Amino acid sequence: MKTYSIKEINELLKGTLVGDTNQQISRPEQLEKAEKSHISIIGSKKYVGMWETSKACAAIVNENLDLEPSENRALIKVKNTDLAMAKLLELFSPDSPVFEEEIHVTAVVHPSATIGKNCKIGANCYVGKNVVLGDGVVLYPNVTIFDETHIGNGTIIWSGTVIRERSIIGDFCIFHINVSIGADGFGYCASEDGRGLLKIPHIGNVVIGNNVEIGANSCVDRGKFSSTQIGDGCKIDNLIQIGHNSVMGRFCIMAGQSGLAGSVTLGDGVVIGGSASIKDHITVHSGAVVAGGSGVMTDVAAGKTVLGYPAQDSREMLKQWVALRKLV
Repeated sequence: MKTYSIKEINELLKGTLVGDTNQQISRPEQLEKAEKSHISIIGSKKYVGMWETSKACAAIVNENLDLEPSENRALIKVKNTDLAMAKLLELFSPDSPVFEEEIHVTAVVHPSATIGKNCKIGANCYVGKNVVLGDGVVLYPNVTIFDETHIGNGTIIWSGTVIRERSIIGDFCIFHINVSIGADGFGYCASEDGRGLLKIPHIGNVVIGNNVEIGANSCVDRGKFSSTQIGDGCKIDNLIQIGHNSVMGRFCIMAGQSGLAGSVTLGDGVVIGGSASIKDHITVHSGAVVAGGSGVMTDVAAGKTVLGYPAQDSREMLKQWVALRKLV
């Protein structure tokens, strides 16, 4: 078990240590659940009152909060508790599952595939024809990579993920359990006799940039003609649907159960709240925010926050809700 002194943790965080504790710290924990060997986080006034009753021997505290240490209990004051928490959790992060051999005997790797240095390929994986894996790629058990897919250096792909043919994946991406990349898009038209639906082929692919993270059970469909694209640094939560030919800019965030219909365009730094949905052929410009549960039916201007169904300027929508309550 990893343990650290309060001084070692403060050295990592480069905060201001107030008070002291001789307790070796074994893990971070919520204030109300913490034991005497734990360190916690206090990032807002909401949690200040819990410090007194918590058993934690230390806390990382936003420097603008009025808190004092107590006997054998210390505080580390920092400018940004979110960044400090990320560093702290990384410090205590457990080791990843171990590969006893670089390529498991049950993995199927096509002879034409190119495998980079220090790659790990787990049990029952399939790596197809002309696939290229960069250096340090990790495929956990039961991952499927179909033909002519290129995956960049250091990308980690967890079990159950399927990447369809001709996909292009950048460096240092993380795909969590059961991600689907490059499935057919959702496209049908009426048959000539009008008695059924005709499937529209999707002959494009998926192109994903560097440092993209995609959560469990999320789907990115292939393009109808060209590519569905996800820009560098995008972070995509669990249970997300990204439709065919959608284009996401850099550093976009999509929260759980949200979705993009076909041919949606997101600028850089767009934030999509949980369960929000974006109609096909809509553009959400850079820096815009779509609140959770909203339905976007028209383009959203750069930097604007929209809310509701159909989504409108958030301030106008809140005014409408207030007015409606007064009518009751």
